[in-house]
Amino acid sequence: MQERRLNLPLNPLRAFAVASRHKTFTAAAKELGVSQVAISRQITILENYLDVSLFERGTRSAKLTDVGRAFGLEIAGLFDELERATHRMISRETESTVNLRVHPTMAHHWLMPKLSDFSRRYPDIRVRFDTRVEPLDFRGTHLDVAVQLGSGSWRDTRSRKLFDEEVDVVCSAGYLSSLKKLTQPEDVASGELLHARYRRRAWEFWANAVGVPVDYNKGMEFDTSLLTFSAAEQGFGLAIGQLGILDDVIAAGRLVRPLDMRIPTGAAFYVVWPTTVSVNVKTKRFIDWLLEQVNEPPEFFTSAAATKG
Repeated sequence: MQERRLNLPLNPLRAFAVASRHKTFTAAAKELGVSQVAISRQITILENYLDVSLFERGTRSAKLTDVGRAFGLEIAGLFDELERATHRMISRETESTVNLRVHPTMAHHWLMPKLSDFSRRYPDIRVRFDTRVEPLDFRGTHLDVAVQLGSGSWRDTRSRKLFDEEVDVVCSAGYLSSLKKLTQPEDVASGELLHARYRRRAWEFWANAVGVPVDYNKGMEFDTSLLTFSAAEQGFGLAIGQLGILDDVIAAGRLVRPLDMRIPTGAAFYVVWPTTVSVNVKTKRFIDWLLEQVNEPPEFFTSAAATKG
């Protein structure tokens, strides 16, 4: 009959393992960055769980009991080994993984369709996606590289431009056929406008660029550009599409450009990496591969060197 597994109180066990090694709550509290009271409370939880006394508590000190001393010798090494195993795992992950910050829309429409080529060339390198939409700052993160929209200036970084951002009105072919007319910029007034929360001024920019009045406060709003473009594909209305990102979708006919007006925004998509740390080989491979996708020369390796593992 299989022995029932115990629901081990891991935090109290760790607190006790450290306290038994130091033999004082004060030193244990300092190592773990908590208060002496917190250490004492965790050890009390463990004592109640085990129904034994591990420390004898005096007015100003605590002393290991014989049972506590023996138990501490048994488990202290287990936590040390667990920590070493965790460090080994993190090291292996770090050696084989490129940690990439990229916006969801860019990842879905532009990068993912191309990524199988990178995996084929470098099967030992994995790319881990971080798709948070927040200001880029490599400090205090595990990020190796980022693909960002901007002007090419981020703190403590170097960057290379991938392509300029250009926008145009996009919609599905079915939605276009439902409109009476959409051949001139002023015709968008008859359509349903689709907005992305993080690009809420996209329609305002477009209207100013083409010089037509548009009520850009009306329409449907979505959390992300990814959802907005998906809604456009499914016939919900008109969106301001980012052409470099959506080229494959447009080529496949899932979105159309009724006005055929390429309008530069003045921003561009860049590959960005930190200058505060050395760039490892796997990240250099990935950066050069990204540049190759837009027919830009490599940053780190010659073409011959890049083909080697």
